[in-house]
Amino acid sequence: MAITVNRKPVHFDPDPRRVIARFFLPGGPERGKKIIARIMALNEDDALQTLNQTLRDFSDRHRNITRIFMKHFNHVEHLVKGAGFDPDGLTRERKLLIGAYFTHEYSIESAAFFNPSMVIDPDQANLQEGQTRVIVSFRATGEGHISSLVFRGGIIDKHNHLEFKIAGKLVDEAETIQDHIYSRESFLKKLEEMKLHDHDVVDQIMSTLGETFLFRELQSNVETFIQKTEISFSQDKVIQAMIWLANSHYEITFSLDTAISERVIFPIADTESNGIEDARFVRFTDDDGSVKYYATYTAYNGVAILPKLIETNDFYHFRVRPIFGKNAKNKGMALFPRKINGRYAMLSRQDGENNFIMFSDVINLWEEPARLLQEPRFPWEFVQLGNSGSPIETDRGWLLITHGVGAMRRYCLGAAMLDLADPTRVIGQFSEPILMANDKEREGYVPNVVYSCGSIIHNNELIIPYAMSDYSSGFASVPLEELLEKILQGENFVKKAKQINREGVAKILLVDDDLVEQKLLTVLLEKEGYEIVVASDGLHALIELGKHHIDLVLSDIEMPNLTGYQLLEFMKSKNIDIPVVFLTGHTSSEDEIKGLQMGAVEYLKKPVQPDLLKIRLKNHFKSH
Repeated sequence: MAITVNRKPVHFDPDPRRVIARFFLPGGPERGKKIIARIMALNEDDALQTLNQTLRDFSDRHRNITRIFMKHFNHVEHLVKGAGFDPDGLTRERKLLIGAYFTHEYSIESAAFFNPSMVIDPDQANLQEGQTRVIVSFRATGEGHISSLVFRGGIIDKHNHLEFKIAGKLVDEAETIQDHIYSRESFLKKLEEMKLHDHDVVDQIMSTLGETFLFRELQSNVETFIQKTEISFSQDKVIQAMIWLANSHYEITFSLDTAISERVIFPIADTESNGIEDARFVRFTDDDGSVKYYATYTAYNGVAILPKLIETNDFYHFRVRPIFGKNAKNKGMALFPRKINGRYAMLSRQDGENNFIMFSDVINLWEEPARLLQEPRFPWEFVQLGNSGSPIETDRGWLLITHGVGAMRRYCLGAAMLDLADPTRVIGQFSEPILMANDKEREGYVPNVVYSCGSIIHNNELIIPYAMSDYSSGFASVPLEELLEKILQGENFVKKAKQINREGVAKILLVDDDLVEQKLLTVLLEKEGYEIVVASDGLHALIELGKHHIDLVLSDIEMPNLTGYQLLEFMKSKNIDIPVVFLTGHTSSEDEIKGLQMGAVEYLKKPVQPDLLKIRLKNHFKSH
């Protein structure tokens, strides 16, 4: 049951010409002092000539390169003093030259340009009828595989053709403001999650801070503690963790004369020193009608990952902060575009395998237990399942674009539908991928992968920006009505129209400790119109029997905790009158006789023949 997919001609490849000027300190402070001494040994004419040549070579590659040189000079001013020179006595030209030697170019998107998300631009002025201005964010990877966040601006016309502006020649990093106001309670909660809250270092550093405090106040307390104390190895690790946590809050601002393609959010905090991964942007409408843009992303420092939240109104000024809470872990968190029953809602994948949903009153604090939303059901997602961005609201429900990983680690995009009023309920799911890598797209840094971080609906089509093999990015569109019909009415999902001679859908409890058997049988039976509840052993089955109205139990025999025979015995002892069909690898006639004598209605041998199983179940339900 294939679906119509139109791949757009727009394509983004890595571009090594896109560079930013970064601070550069080769070999540490002592080597830095030697470099400064060599620069200071130049006479004024040679120093000026070297500076002018550097400006000629690089001034057209960066906006206000002298400002960058002066900023980097300020970073090494203490080394100038350490090398025996008075910074105040230096000419401006000498300071700029020193700054130039502590600067290097970094090509932000030389290696890969992938994992896009698309949102409606806050600026919709001066457009023709049927046009919509959009912003697409990308994960850009350069030297050392460090990832940053970059943007492109474009227009979708009334025919859903995409056109993007040529990327600006100059690329700018933002000005960083490290002046966050911390809540003492929230800060200590996060330290508790990190298993550090009961350490004496925390008490001593936090004791003089108020209910709210600034980064510089915490930093001052840390410096005072270090000066007064002989720091042990374990204490040093705690202090580093506290600074690591505090340093993850910041605000950044871009100049108003920068085009959207010229703004790059490069890793700033220690928490993200190895990269910013997979921002899922969403246009969020609050209860009062106000609009903000949020993005969840994963910060990585080479050892640990930290989920973080970006907030912006205009894509010039951004506020960045960690996402706290017991369920704020692992990758792939995606915020719903509005509150559900007055509460924030978020998709997550904290176990690395299944889709979950969770709710909170505070947008960056997720303490309540997450609810399992989806498990892998189809062969193309047997390895793991995840979201591909925030759910999209339609009049029929929340459209959820998923990604699944199947054989040969092949990533595909899928689609499901959540109930509009209660998104914990999956009301439809398409059994086949809506997008997988074709022959041109499957070759790249990570072969056979398509991945998206956020799509939009425009002019009755789903517009999907997607990454190709973790290398480049493209766009595809799918007719919305066709997609919704196939999600809600396709043969893949249990529907009342497919029940077998019964007023309601037959619900089968499948009991098997073999995960592969679970998934294969679930797919087979759901295609026949049955609703399936899965249990991993006999003990788990008893729990599910207490939670659901079950019409038939389809059970393996040899399982941990409680065998199939023991499960049937218990059911008989409690007068639980539900038919049991044994499905087992036991092949002797004695085993079959034993099962039937105990009261099983059928006894089928593994590997089961699908047609035989379908006929036996159909006959059973016809006769009851």
